[in-house]
Amino acid sequence: MNPTIGVTGVTGNLGAKVAARLADRGLAQRLLARRPQAVPDFPNAEVVAVDYADPKGAGEALEGVETLFMVSAKESADRVDVHRAFVDAAARAGVRHLVYTSFYGAAPDAVFTLARDHWATEEHIRASGMQWTFLRDNMYLDLMPMFAGPDGVIRGPAGHGEFSPVAQDDIADVAVAVLVNPSDHAGQTYDLTGPEQMSVDAAAALLTELTGRQLRYVEETLTEAYASRASYNAPDWEVDAWVSTYLAIAAGEMAGISDCVERIAGHRPMSLRELLSRSS
Repeated sequence: MNPTIGVTGVTGNLGAKVAARLADRGLAQRLLARRPQAVPDFPNAEVVAVDYADPKGAGEALEGVETLFMVSAKESADRVDVHRAFVDAAARAGVRHLVYTSFYGAAPDAVFTLARDHWATEEHIRASGMQWTFLRDNMYLDLMPMFAGPDGVIRGPAGHGEFSPVAQDDIADVAVAVLVNPSDHAGQTYDLTGPEQMSVDAAAALLTELTGRQLRYVEETLTEAYASRASYNAPDWEVDAWVSTYLAIAAGEMAGISDCVERIAGHRPMSLRELLSRSS
């Protein structure tokens, strides 16, 4: 076995879904994880320890990998620096094509602060000399039931803006299609959304209908949004990210429906109703 496809994030939901699909196709793969002992068991797979923040070790772990699926690192104040170090290690190791999980609306002036980080990472990948494909995921459909607090209230300054959440299964299907035939997708940026866009208020109503839990949206001012999150004692960059998620929705930066899931994966993306009916 000499796997030329590398997959990161395999102890998380998205990376594990990609690895499972590659395994189902009988493809050899190298699974890269900070905690190798936590990686699920897949056939035709070798597990190698890797830390994005350890460029030397990452370079050794990536030797022989030609196509790499890079799940963005855990959110942190220095995530862009960590990403850059790992991208540089991949380029030095001879990776030819990097498939990166970015975020919808990534731009240097995006309202959502972390979308700016994704843009910076994209720019570094573009300059690396490797071929690349960017998967710009909208918000995860899978996480919508967790939006509300224990009191059933979704709070934030989203106004009447809309977003277009996408299921992780659909992202994984697109990722695998790209990893299997990377040359067909070189230099492409794919906006990945679900089949519907909705306001936060509409999302609360739909979740109430589908889960039976009474949820509602309470719109906050910017001052109220920061005040309601103060009890978490989170660092400023993290609170800014939480609040700016809603501000980006209000600004329309998460709206719009893309055909990329259907065009690349070959099937229609799942709606929230379909996702919850599958998991019930």
